[in-house]
Amino acid sequence: MPLLVIVRHGQSVWNLENRFTGETDVDLTALGRDEARAAGKKLKGFTFAHGFTSVLRRAEETLQLILEEIGRTDLPISRNKALNERNYGQLQGMNKAETALKYGDRQVALWRRSYDVRPPGGESLQDTVARVIPYYQAAIEPLLAAGQNILIVAHGNSLRALMMHLEHISESKIAEVDIPTGDPRLYTFDAQLHLEKAAYL
Repeated sequence: MPLLVIVRHGQSVWNLENRFTGETDVDLTALGRDEARAAGKKLKGFTFAHGFTSVLRRAEETLQLILEEIGRTDLPISRNKALNERNYGQLQGMNKAETALKYGDRQVALWRRSYDVRPPGGESLQDTVARVIPYYQAAIEPLLAAGQNILIVAHGNSLRALMMHLEHISESKIAEVDIPTGDPRLYTFDAQLHLEKAAYL
């Protein structure tokens, strides 16, 4: 039966600095690279037919380090901006604690965790769902339906969007979901792509 593994990229420079990153293209930290290698060690023994990632280098590098660990640097890879992190608009680059002081904790919490409230000039999670899920259904789901094992390395919010779809998580409950960096989550499906199990490795 097909397997799907999703991994949030390792810690980035702006994760470390507690900044809103969004679509800003920042690098991994040394810890982020270690997290990526650790994810690869957990995935040794798994066989993948195809990998998917965003066009942002923190996700691309995480994927590359994982593939080096599992010995599959020849794996076919698709990169697409549909899997990019959500755009945080005017908040990108701002320190999260300073943003809370400026706008208030409640407003920042709404921007960060609500389903349909956009930060100024940016995307809501609902907007992110609207680009992630069509791409998943068009490019990834057919491979799973053909029995292929797939690896996706992307971002906290693009993967939360996918989790909502795969695990039938409600708009209110998704606010409680936080995906750890560099921690593979494994989905197993039956032949009709009905979800059987979802768990971190």
